Amino acid sequence: MMHCDIAIIGGGMVGAALGFGLAKAGKNTLILDQGDQALRAARGNFGLVWVQGKGADFPSYAHWTLESSQLWPQFAVELKDLTGIDVQFQQQGGIELFLDEDELNEYEQELAQQAQLTKHAFNYQRLNPAQLAEKEPYIGKEVIGATFSPHDGHVNPLLLLRAMLAGFQMHGGHYHAQHSVSDIQPNAAGFQLNTAKGYVQAKKVILAAGLDNARLAPMVALKQDLHPQKGQILVTERLPPILHHPTNYLRQTQNGTIQIGASSEQTGLDDGNTVSVMAQLAHRAKRLMPALADQNIVRAWGALRVLSPDGYPIYDRSRFVGAYAISCHSAVTLAAAHAHILARLIAEDDWSPKIDTFSATRFGD
Repeated sequence: MMHCDIAIIGGGMVGAALGFGLAKAGKNTLILDQGDQALRAARGNFGLVWVQGKGADFPSYAHWTLESSQLWPQFAVELKDLTGIDVQFQQQGGIELFLDEDELNEYEQELAQQAQLTKHAFNYQRLNPAQLAEKEPYIGKEVIGATFSPHDGHVNPLLLLRAMLAGFQMHGGHYHAQHSVSDIQPNAAGFQLNTAKGYVQAKKVILAAGLDNARLAPMVALKQDLHPQKGQILVTERLPPILHHPTNYLRQTQNGTIQIGASSEQTGLDDGNTVSVMAQLAHRAKRLMPALADQNIVRAWGALRVLSPDGYPIYDRSRFVGAYAISCHSAVTLAAAHAHILARLIAEDDWSPKIDTFSATRFGD
């Protein structure tokens, strides 16, 4: 039987970030991951570090997202210095594009509320077509306006996951794939986990298994009401630099490809691509950036978002001391806060009031 201070169930964006922070804090930490056939949101997302539109009706989330974005530059440097992996983080600001005037006006009101909630620590600018053309000359004339925020950026999510897991192990953490967890039993010494490769005894356990948290949470007297939402993404061939800022629908990677996203579909656990949705994404991309019309699509994929009933994170601790459940959709944006703040709070048993606001108790019984 393996023994550890803290067992993290799940090796995706959430588990890797928490593991990185806990191992850095000197905790004997073990990440238990599934195999390659698991549903992996961490390997299918768009790679945005995004603050715009986050938490206009949830003040704690507005502050939390902004705080994480402010930690991101330090976090990216830390990962590169430790592991040698450049996660390709850029934070030159991000742009939301609009084809409809009413949608833009409604979104601007949302951003104004978000700015007010943060006492204008969050800031943004509405762009008319001329201002947008100065920043992005290849954006099409059907785009009637946009919003810009300097807090936004993007990152290579695959390199981020690799860097966090490498850093976790360099700090002394242990990663075990093919260790899906079937049962968790609280006991006098903490928690006994039954995995596909044997038993693990841990003083603390953190559920960071994405959608599987819904199954695992009742084992430690918690509830994680989660549902999947599919998003499909297209990727073009490599192109010269034609997009200087990430947007809500398009972003150009450092290797020149342009990612085109993303759909929002209720399809259960089906994460496959469909021709009809891919066609819709391509059609919208051509309206947003006509220069893409004659470019080749070389890759496409679908992935499942991990969503709570209101779309915001669920952070909970159990009546069984030492058990936590962490679920969220924006795990790339929040990676810096998870590694630098949330991991420390768990390590120090200091569950602060600002984290309590994300408890599932907000949904009632």
